[in-house]
Amino acid sequence: MIEQYLDKQWTKEEIYEVYKKPLLELIYEAATLHRHFNNPSEVQISTLLSIKTGGCSEDCGYCPQASRYHTDIQKNDLMTVNQVKASALRAKETGSSRLCMGAAWRNVKDDEDFDQVLEMVEAVNGVGLEVCCTLGMLTENQAKKLANAGLYAYNHNIDTSEEYYKEVISTRGYEDRLKTIDNVRKTGVTVCSGGIIGMGEKWEDRCDMLYTLSLLDPQPESVPINALVAVDGTPLEEQQPVSSWEMIRMVATARLVLPKSVVRLSAGRTSMNKETQAMCFMAGASSIFAGDKLLTTPNPDINEDLVLFEELGLTPKAPIKKEKEAHDVAEKSERTRWTRPGHTIERNVSASNKAKVARKA
Repeated sequence: MIEQYLDKQWTKEEIYEVYKKPLLELIYEAATLHRHFNNPSEVQISTLLSIKTGGCSEDCGYCPQASRYHTDIQKNDLMTVNQVKASALRAKETGSSRLCMGAAWRNVKDDEDFDQVLEMVEAVNGVGLEVCCTLGMLTENQAKKLANAGLYAYNHNIDTSEEYYKEVISTRGYEDRLKTIDNVRKTGVTVCSGGIIGMGEKWEDRCDMLYTLSLLDPQPESVPINALVAVDGTPLEEQQPVSSWEMIRMVATARLVLPKSVVRLSAGRTSMNKETQAMCFMAGASSIFAGDKLLTTPNPDINEDLVLFEELGLTPKAPIKKEKEAHDVAEKSERTRWTRPGHTIERNVSASNKAKVARKA
């Protein structure tokens, strides 16, 4: 059974067939494959830290950090290196092996803020954690700088299928997501890329997202599966949460389609009971994000997670040591034209107009 999933060139139709399998059969096959590549009693704990919150110029329909929407998030400027190092030490004490730093930027700019992020990467490295960043779109030269500083992984989610992407975001192109991943891949930094379910997409869109990820060569080392957390003030505020069965089915399908990737159980865990999370671990999830927030949305307390680990007989996975890369960096900044598709998404425009009215009130 395992052999049919190894080094397979998937078609969309084949992924559809996997996704539609009877759920218990799907979980069994995913669990079997998971045990072939992983220790099922180990789960990696990552801490996600928002180093710069809010004020983003994008119109992502799911994101409370977009400046055009009216949400209750607390904005903050870029954290200091010392603040990040202190957060890394706390994360390590509670069992995290990776710190992922997120900044609400459309794309990285070659300025003092980016220089400060490079110092943060070096500082977290010194603490003994794997270092991940999610900073928006990235040029090859910027990726090299991050690699030289000791970055272990770069997160850049493709969010959904290429077709449905246009129903969620109008300020950046899908191809730019793939270009950034390609830029990262050239440096030896590992790739973390997945998406969100529950944004109003069809189940076929979820499979199409996995199909796109399966075409990457090599496939992403990490694949986060997020359940939408609908935030008041965003265009997707009225979306109903996905069911436990949908989340388990998506995790299991990702496990089979991307057999060597780490499947990360990400946003939306606050709405999942312990049994749902246990089924996701059985079906192939081997990583969680810890901390009271995932950038801006709620997340289970780390103590709750450690209790769950004890109940399930799980242990936190140790960090993987990675030597710094030595890449030649160009002296001059690259001029990259990231796309702005410019089409109109009515619900995004509506949410933006409501925000303008709210600010005047």
